[in-house]
Amino acid sequence: MDSAELDYDLPPELIAQHPAERRDESRLLVYSRATGEVRHAVFRELPELVDALTVVNDTRVVPARIAIEQPKGEVLLLEHLGDGEWDALARPTRKLKPGRRYGEVELVEHLGEGRWRVRLAGEPHGSTPLPPYITAPLDDPDRYQTVYARESGSAAAPTAGLHFTPDVLARLDVERVTLHVGLDTFRPLQAERVEEHRIHGERYEVTAAAWERIRGADAVLAVGTTTVRVLETLARGAPLAGRTELFVTPGFEFGRVDHLLTNFHLPRSTLLALVMAFAGVEEIRRLYALAIEERYRFYSFGDAMLLL
Repeated sequence: MDSAELDYDLPPELIAQHPAERRDESRLLVYSRATGEVRHAVFRELPELVDALTVVNDTRVVPARIAIEQPKGEVLLLEHLGDGEWDALARPTRKLKPGRRYGEVELVEHLGEGRWRVRLAGEPHGSTPLPPYITAPLDDPDRYQTVYARESGSAAAPTAGLHFTPDVLARLDVERVTLHVGLDTFRPLQAERVEEHRIHGERYEVTAAAWERIRGADAVLAVGTTTVRVLETLARGAPLAGRTELFVTPGFEFGRVDHLLTNFHLPRSTLLALVMAFAGVEEIRRLYALAIEERYRFYSFGDAMLLL
């Protein structure tokens, strides 16, 4: 598949800069793969639209964006490596030196392309690591956390889950998995062919009891692409905890995900490739064109899509 097939034109004003006033008031585009039917709903209607075990990713976003004063820049924590060390991005890389401490961060080793191994004393106390396309300030950092976030470790939110409220959750049969999201999940494809792109591994963990319920469920609704990657990794015989480098592209055979709840994704992203794999390349192009025509809001704080 050519990476250009993941391109589409989005009017900039449709990039949501703020979350909806109420999480469950987001719009929900509903598509039936069996019939081709499309309907427009509101997120709080989700429990009436799907009858399935709903699986969520309960990772919690780390306050990972740490400002440095001299030289002026920042460190963005990506993944905790243990013993106070983190994988991180730092800028301006050319002016930074390994072995030096910049505020609360010690730069241990430059790994290339702006990536560093860094050391922190204690827990990070930075700001919320919002994606670069969100330029408006975030008044409440909790709005970039799901209401069920529990296991700290992500550099970005599993954004399909941002629409849930305790009330919506209470009306669903819910199970949890954990995958700590790294920014490489959202990195645009650089290769001309989608299959040539290398996706970096991300840590996941699922309890034996949770996997037993998920494996035996009549139908499973995966909340977000990160949940899909966990479930399909386990469906292929992987252990209950580890790292996954699973890259889902068109032609992939799904083993445990029956329905998918997801946001609208960036062009040339691995996330868009996954959604096209689930519902079809031409079908997703058509649905994205419809969403633009209907003025849906896109990306992290935008609206959602339910693929049945």
